Amino acid sequence: MAPIGIRLWQLIREQSTKGRQVIINPFAKRYITSCQGVPLGGVGAGSIGRSYKGEFQRWQLFPRICEDKPVLANQFSVFVSRSNGEKYSSVLCPASPELVKEDAVSGIGSWDWDLKGNNSTYHALYPRAWTVYEGEPDPALKIICRQISPVIPDNYKESSFPVSAFTFTLYNTGKTTAEVTLLFTWANSVGGISEFSGQHSNSKIMMKDGVHGVLLHHMTTDGLPPMTFAIAAQETDGVRISECPCFLISGNSQGITAKEMWQEIKEHGSFEHLRFTEASVPSEPGSSIGAAIAASLTIPSDSVRTVTFSLAWDCPEVNFLGGKTYHRRYTKFYGTDGDAAANIAHDAILEHSRWESLIEAWQRPILEDKRLPEWYPVTLFNELYYLNSGGTIWTDGLSPVHSLVSIGGRKFSLDRSQLGLKSIIDVPNNQNDTAIDILGRMTSILEQIHTPIASNSAFGTNLLQEGEENIGQFLYLEGIEYHMWNTYDVHFYASFALIMLFPKLQLSIQRDFAAAVMMHDPSKIKLLNDGKWVPRKVLGAVPHDIGIDDPWFEVNAYCLYDTDRWKDLNPKFVLQVYRDVVATSDKKFAQAVWPSVYVAMAYMDQFDKDGDGMIENDGFPDQTYDTWSVSGVSAYSGGLWVAALQAASALACEIGDKGSEDYFWYKFLKAKAVYQKLWNGSYFDYDNSGSSTSSSIQADQLAGQWYARACGLFPIVDEDKARTTLEKVYNYNVLKVKDGKRGAVNGMLPDGRVDMSSMQSREIWSGVTYAVAATMIHEDMVDVAFHTASGIFEAVWSEEGLGYSFQTPEAWNIDDQYRSLAYMRPLAIWAMQWALSRPKLPKQEPAPEVKADSLRIHHAGFSKVARFLKLPEDQGSRSILQAVFDYTCKRMLI
Repeated sequence: MAPIGIRLWQLIREQSTKGRQVIINPFAKRYITSCQGVPLGGVGAGSIGRSYKGEFQRWQLFPRICEDKPVLANQFSVFVSRSNGEKYSSVLCPASPELVKEDAVSGIGSWDWDLKGNNSTYHALYPRAWTVYEGEPDPALKIICRQISPVIPDNYKESSFPVSAFTFTLYNTGKTTAEVTLLFTWANSVGGISEFSGQHSNSKIMMKDGVHGVLLHHMTTDGLPPMTFAIAAQETDGVRISECPCFLISGNSQGITAKEMWQEIKEHGSFEHLRFTEASVPSEPGSSIGAAIAASLTIPSDSVRTVTFSLAWDCPEVNFLGGKTYHRRYTKFYGTDGDAAANIAHDAILEHSRWESLIEAWQRPILEDKRLPEWYPVTLFNELYYLNSGGTIWTDGLSPVHSLVSIGGRKFSLDRSQLGLKSIIDVPNNQNDTAIDILGRMTSILEQIHTPIASNSAFGTNLLQEGEENIGQFLYLEGIEYHMWNTYDVHFYASFALIMLFPKLQLSIQRDFAAAVMMHDPSKIKLLNDGKWVPRKVLGAVPHDIGIDDPWFEVNAYCLYDTDRWKDLNPKFVLQVYRDVVATSDKKFAQAVWPSVYVAMAYMDQFDKDGDGMIENDGFPDQTYDTWSVSGVSAYSGGLWVAALQAASALACEIGDKGSEDYFWYKFLKAKAVYQKLWNGSYFDYDNSGSSTSSSIQADQLAGQWYARACGLFPIVDEDKARTTLEKVYNYNVLKVKDGKRGAVNGMLPDGRVDMSSMQSREIWSGVTYAVAATMIHEDMVDVAFHTASGIFEAVWSEEGLGYSFQTPEAWNIDDQYRSLAYMRPLAIWAMQWALSRPKLPKQEPAPEVKADSLRIHHAGFSKVARFLKLPEDQGSRSILQAVFDYTCKRMLI
């Protein structure tokens, strides 16, 4: 690993001189806190985290930027004055050590930070949260703050909104009337030190329906698009709203200070006595300004009152370092002018009750299911935080609105070399060759894709068929420390959350990868593993990710190994496509992506070195476990390949391609027979290389079986072997690590020792543990499944755990040392729910045995396509593909 570390360090230095980040920086330390709570906002419009203490933190409003530290001026506060003379006031958040650095004379350090929190409780059920302040600061006043964000399954409108509502319910249990003011303060900041950059301004706004608000216009720096926040509240019978459009948090800008603003509320209970000029004066560099909105009400003894606030933000543009700009999904409903924050905040106040009803209707059946252990439903919903906090971006699905770079580039596409292609794969005209038909359709589809803006890209919206809605494109990071969009080997696990809750977004991602299969980008990238230069992406290979600085146009940001030679990506694409067709019954989608499926399968043929129908791993970590080497036939990649062959056959059946259906079924039976040779009597060997770790017990060895079951396909191994294997995994990988309270360790040796041969073999992967539990459920081992998965709950979510709530890591080792906070893969808990809910799947009838002679024509065409896609034996030689590319480029220059 040392040479990789040296090359990575060099890459970090090179990129930093260009003002860029690397995809992974293990040398950078994050600001870690164990108090993360439910984040704010919908999906794909930016995220603001919130701690269970009440702090607003973990700011992810722009691509790849994550500011962890809280902005302490952003708070809810309460002021109480009783008719018997008693008075109470406090910020509804315990004092932070960071407050010592604040100005105690005129800044927020002068506020009343008196909440101890001893009688307060926090309840999280994403996308909602409740904080109960029991007798603090007033012993006779109970306050419940309910936080609601519009994340609603199968809703592709409100779920994209950048907004949250906060409904306060106040119970006066005292014997005297209470005059109460709730205060919402907000700094003009996008996190970090942005509040001090200057030229920020605030302004009051009065909206219809009695909604009052303040707009905070933030002038971003470093080329980021401007941002506007809105804080709002609704005036109703008995609730008076007043605003302080601007106060000085620190520095020398004009206006009242934070202390003076606080004292105004303490003395008068509102801002009605303040006088402000309508003209907003921009802040000075080095100064920080904020705004406040107050709701004042009278609560008689033994009475209850409610007040609702909202927070919205509007940043319609998404700018990527590659130079392209896109609009976010919510702009479809609010426009792209950047003036929508007030309207979004207004609508949240009026609509949040309806949103909450829809959320309750979705969650109630699972919460009330008595068959489920108590920890499971809460964990199931809370792991969905990553759809908001995974650096998520949801565009309007249109081409970039403008670009600072040329889009064309020297990239290979099939429609530019049709003659060369035909000469390679030509067969007699009287033969009905499926491969020729598929390649013809590939060319036709590529002609549609290659509009000037989408040329040579993974822009899957061009695969939408007539009558299909463009609901936009979706990006989420592999992890907030691992910067790659839509990392596909990991999305394989996480995608169950999307296909169950937002199936159209899952299909959108799949179309992007289907388009990417057809891409060929010969531009070179340098590998961290060995320093070699390889093509960025070759035709037929499913990319590792959809890119980072120029997503869709420059895929494969990952550069540790050459993922064109990975063995799991293409099978995972085929399996997901079939699962998604099963889940949605979308035949148009199946037809549109079938050419990519066929090509993805043909590409893998080169990795069957001995012609026995089974692919072999190449002796390096050529799959999602990318520090754990594997060689020959393997349980993980081999099982995925067997399942993918069956899925390809089933998909061919769905679209009416009988020849391909039979051909892939024949190949499935052939590969399945080889796969069984890994069986050693109690589990499937890690691989058949005969190395010292070949007999390692891999927790994830039945990944192919898992997906086959999930898709309603025939199992790839016998039921008794599957159950015996999972019992072995449970007894060794689960129970032998901290009494089964940490999940399943990836690798165990037959003697009961953890496989220490690589970093990843000795790790516990939270998402993989959920996937193993899902596999167990499919094999009717439900109790064992829940106990296996409960280890993740114990480590991440329980009060006695490791403090990873709302930032579930990819991994931790047997010493409880974590790696990669806030990661995509743990969304795989929704694979457990998929298995439990057992969606109605089409009944599969065993296909009749197919004789090899009847498939000769199909085999000839498939083999020709496979030869066309084959990688060179070494980096110094040219493949047929590269030769055609070079020829095509010369023709274009003539």
